[in-house]
Amino acid sequence: MSKEQDYFEVNKVTWNTKVQVHAESEMYDLEAFKNGKSSLMKYELDALGDVKGKSLLHLQCHFGQDTLSWSRMGAKCTGVDLSDEGVKLAQKLNAELRLDAEFVCCNVLDTSKHIEDTFDIVFTSYGVIGWLPDLKPWGKMIAERLKSGGTFFMAEFHPIVWMFDYLETPASMKYGYMQKEVIYEEYEGTYANQDSKMVTKEYGWNHGLGEVVSALTEAGLHIEFLKEYDESPYDVLPNLTKTENNMYVSKDKLYPLIFTLKATKLK
Repeated sequence: MSKEQDYFEVNKVTWNTKVQVHAESEMYDLEAFKNGKSSLMKYELDALGDVKGKSLLHLQCHFGQDTLSWSRMGAKCTGVDLSDEGVKLAQKLNAELRLDAEFVCCNVLDTSKHIEDTFDIVFTSYGVIGWLPDLKPWGKMIAERLKSGGTFFMAEFHPIVWMFDYLETPASMKYGYMQKEVIYEEYEGTYANQDSKMVTKEYGWNHGLGEVVSALTEAGLHIEFLKEYDESPYDVLPNLTKTENNMYVSKDKLYPLIFTLKATKLK
């Protein structure tokens, strides 16, 4: 087993543990979701609009709330995640809500080994690419799974956000914007429940915007837009302040918190 495979195994154990903690958390608010509340945020809703009748592949879907929210909007959805516990819960929710989404457990980089269909939309969001050591195979896989003329959309935390070590107080700039070395962190709790006693062990990688764009364009996608925002829909970083429109901002707004990217497969 390679070092990267070892890292993925550690991450999988962590995410399997996170599933139960997150399912019970206020942040994921599973009961409200079951009662009809969408888990989707303004950025992706504005970018993708009406998805009714479209096929949608959701990469790194956790336990499927966003996948099932798109399904409620009329898309024919398939979700992929590394965590088998996440996929089990997603399948349970799909059955309970009487939706028709499908879920596949695999490393996202191996998606094309498990799924042969092509899709109108490939979607991924919020805390996803940092789990991948290299974005070139990720970009290639996205191009493989898109129909000609299909849309790829991602909403993600800005790479500047990941330059800080949040285990220190105050957070200090510690990691490189284009750092190639793996980053290992071990701490108690999780972003959705910082009071949880679960021990989070995770390996991650930093990716600059240039790497993201190049991975997609080299795979044959045309970038429609790349936007940066100083507001996050999630309160997952220290010392953010809630705004009137239910977004979260840093005190000084010195750098963006989120970026979104939309691309098209031309042929």
